[in-house]
Amino acid sequence: MIDRLDRKILQILQEDATIPVAEIGRRVGLSTTPCWRRIQKLEEDGVILRRVAVLDPRKVNAKVTVFVSITTSQHNEEWLKRFAEVIRDVPEVVEFYRMSGQVDYLLRVVVPDIEAYDAFYKRLITRIDIADVSSAFAMEQIKYATALPLNYVPLEKDKGVA
Repeated sequence: MIDRLDRKILQILQEDATIPVAEIGRRVGLSTTPCWRRIQKLEEDGVILRRVAVLDPRKVNAKVTVFVSITTSQHNEEWLKRFAEVIRDVPEVVEFYRMSGQVDYLLRVVVPDIEAYDAFYKRLITRIDIADVSSAFAMEQIKYATALPLNYVPLEKDKGVA
Protein backbone atom coordinates (compact mmCIF):
# COMPACT_ATOMS: atom_id res chain seq x y z
CA MET A 1 0.00 0.00 0.00
CA ILE A 2 1.01 3.56 -0.67
CA ASP A 3 0.79 6.40 1.83
CA ARG A 4 0.79 10.17 1.28
CA LEU A 5 4.61 10.40 1.39
CA ASP A 6 4.96 7.65 -1.23
CA ARG A 7 2.46 9.48 -3.41
CA LYS A 8 4.44 12.73 -3.10
CA ILE A 9 7.65 10.86 -3.98
CA LEU A 10 5.98 9.29 -7.02
CA GLN A 11 4.71 12.68 -8.19
CA ILE A 12 8.20 14.15 -7.98
CA LEU A 13 9.78 11.19 -9.79
CA GLN A 14 7.17 11.35 -12.56
CA GLU A 15 8.11 14.98 -13.16
CA ASP A 16 11.88 14.39 -13.09
CA ALA A 17 13.49 11.07 -12.16
CA THR A 18 16.94 12.70 -12.07
CA ILE A 19 16.25 14.72 -8.93
CA PRO A 20 18.68 13.59 -6.21
CA VAL A 21 17.18 11.51 -3.41
CA ALA A 22 18.28 14.11 -0.85
CA GLU A 23 16.24 16.77 -2.69
CA ILE A 24 13.21 14.47 -2.96
CA GLY A 25 13.49 13.77 0.75
CA ARG A 26 13.70 17.49 1.52
CA ARG A 27 10.56 18.15 -0.55
CA VAL A 28 8.55 15.45 1.23
CA GLY A 29 9.98 15.98 4.71
CA LEU A 30 12.27 12.93 4.98
CA SER A 31 15.99 12.48 5.36
CA THR A 32 17.88 10.82 2.52
CA THR A 33 18.02 7.24 3.83
CA PRO A 34 14.30 6.80 4.61
CA CYS A 35 13.42 8.44 1.30
CA TRP A 36 15.77 6.10 -0.59
CA ARG A 37 14.25 3.08 1.23
CA ARG A 38 10.77 4.16 0.15
CA ILE A 39 11.90 4.53 -3.48
CA GLN A 40 13.55 1.10 -3.38
CA LYS A 41 10.36 -0.42 -1.90
CA LEU A 42 8.25 1.21 -4.63
CA GLU A 43 10.59 -0.34 -7.21
CA GLU A 44 10.54 -3.77 -5.51
CA ASP A 45 6.73 -3.67 -5.36
CA GLY A 46 6.56 -2.87 -9.08
CA VAL A 47 4.96 0.54 -8.59
CA ILE A 48 7.98 2.13 -10.29
CA LEU A 49 8.58 0.04 -13.39
CA ARG A 50 11.60 1.91 -14.75
CA ARG A 51 13.12 5.37 -15.03
CA VAL A 52 13.46 6.76 -18.54
CA ALA A 53 14.27 9.91 -20.48
CA VAL A 54 11.42 11.49 -22.44
CA LEU A 55 12.72 12.62 -25.83
CA ASP A 56 11.56 15.35 -28.18
CA PRO A 57 10.20 13.45 -31.21
CA ARG A 58 11.21 16.23 -33.61
CA LYS A 59 14.83 16.11 -32.49
CA VAL A 60 15.04 12.33 -33.04
CA ASN A 61 13.19 12.42 -36.38
CA ALA A 62 10.04 10.69 -35.12
CA LYS A 63 7.74 13.65 -35.62
CA VAL A 64 4.77 11.95 -37.33
CA THR A 65 2.30 10.14 -35.07
CA VAL A 66 -0.10 7.66 -36.64
CA PHE A 67 -2.96 5.92 -34.86
CA VAL A 68 -3.48 2.58 -36.57
CA SER A 69 -6.79 0.76 -36.08
CA ILE A 70 -6.67 -2.94 -36.88
CA THR A 71 -9.46 -5.44 -37.23
CA THR A 72 -8.95 -9.13 -37.74
CA SER A 73 -11.07 -12.13 -38.56
CA GLN A 74 -8.77 -14.23 -36.40
CA HIS A 75 -9.91 -14.24 -32.79
CA ASN A 76 -7.80 -16.93 -31.24
CA GLU A 77 -4.93 -17.08 -28.79
CA GLU A 78 -2.42 -18.35 -31.33
CA TRP A 79 -3.02 -15.43 -33.72
CA LEU A 80 -2.86 -12.89 -30.87
CA LYS A 81 0.41 -14.37 -29.62
CA ARG A 82 1.89 -14.18 -33.13
CA PHE A 83 0.61 -10.63 -33.63
CA ALA A 84 2.06 -9.50 -30.28
CA GLU A 85 5.44 -11.02 -31.25
CA VAL A 86 5.39 -9.17 -34.57
CA ILE A 87 4.54 -5.86 -32.89
CA ARG A 88 7.18 -6.27 -30.15
CA ASP A 89 9.82 -6.42 -32.91
CA VAL A 90 8.71 -3.12 -34.49
CA PRO A 91 10.32 -0.08 -32.83
CA GLU A 92 7.98 2.37 -34.57
CA VAL A 93 5.07 1.00 -32.50
CA VAL A 94 5.27 2.80 -29.17
CA GLU A 95 1.86 1.76 -27.83
CA PHE A 96 -0.25 -1.34 -28.54
CA TYR A 97 -3.74 -2.04 -27.18
CA ARG A 98 -6.39 -4.72 -27.55
CA MET A 99 -9.68 -2.84 -27.77
CA SER A 100 -13.38 -3.34 -27.23
CA GLY A 101 -15.83 -2.25 -29.92
CA GLN A 102 -15.43 -2.30 -33.69
CA VAL A 103 -11.64 -2.01 -33.70
CA ASP A 104 -9.75 -5.03 -32.39
CA TYR A 105 -6.32 -3.41 -31.87
CA LEU A 106 -5.00 0.13 -31.73
CA LEU A 107 -1.37 1.05 -32.33
CA ARG A 108 0.39 4.35 -31.86
CA VAL A 109 3.18 4.51 -34.40
CA VAL A 110 5.85 7.19 -34.67
CA VAL A 111 7.82 7.73 -37.88
CA PRO A 112 9.70 10.55 -39.63
CA ASP A 113 7.25 10.91 -42.54
CA ILE A 114 4.52 9.28 -44.64
CA GLU A 115 7.05 7.28 -46.66
CA ALA A 116 8.39 5.70 -43.47
CA TYR A 117 4.84 4.89 -42.40
CA ASP A 118 4.18 3.25 -45.76
CA ALA A 119 7.30 1.10 -45.32
CA PHE A 120 6.11 0.16 -41.80
CA TYR A 121 2.66 -0.74 -43.17
CA LYS A 122 4.12 -2.94 -45.91
CA ARG A 123 6.35 -4.78 -43.42
CA LEU A 124 3.39 -5.29 -41.09
CA ILE A 125 1.04 -6.79 -43.66
CA THR A 126 3.70 -9.20 -44.92
CA ARG A 127 4.25 -10.57 -41.41
CA ILE A 128 0.66 -11.07 -40.18
CA ASP A 129 -2.79 -11.60 -41.70
CA ILE A 130 -5.02 -8.60 -40.96
CA ALA A 131 -8.62 -8.08 -42.14
CA ASP A 132 -8.54 -4.26 -42.14
CA VAL A 133 -6.12 -1.45 -41.32
CA SER A 134 -7.13 2.16 -40.91
CA SER A 135 -4.58 4.90 -40.29
CA ALA A 136 -5.21 8.33 -38.80
CA PHE A 137 -2.34 10.83 -38.89
CA ALA A 138 -2.18 13.22 -35.94
CA MET A 139 -2.19 16.80 -37.18
CA GLU A 140 -1.18 18.40 -33.87
CA GLN A 141 -0.31 17.14 -30.42
CA ILE A 142 -2.33 19.18 -27.96
CA LYS A 143 -1.53 17.28 -24.77
CA TYR A 144 1.05 14.62 -24.03
CA ALA A 145 1.82 13.39 -20.55
CA THR A 146 3.84 10.53 -19.20
CA ALA A 147 2.78 11.13 -15.58
CA LEU A 148 -0.15 9.07 -14.33
CA PRO A 149 -2.78 10.72 -12.13
CA LEU A 150 -2.07 9.76 -8.52
CA ASN A 151 -5.24 11.10 -6.90
CA TYR A 152 -6.92 7.69 -7.47
CA VAL A 153 -4.33 5.75 -5.45
CA PRO A 154 -5.95 4.38 -2.30
CA LEU A 155 -3.81 5.49 0.62
CA GLU A 156 -3.01 3.43 3.66
CA LYS A 157 -2.62 5.19 6.95
CA ASP A 158 0.71 6.95 7.04
CA LYS A 159 3.54 4.57 7.84
CA GLY A 160 5.44 7.26 9.66
CA VAL A 161 9.06 7.97 9.00
CA ALA A 162 11.05 4.78 8.37
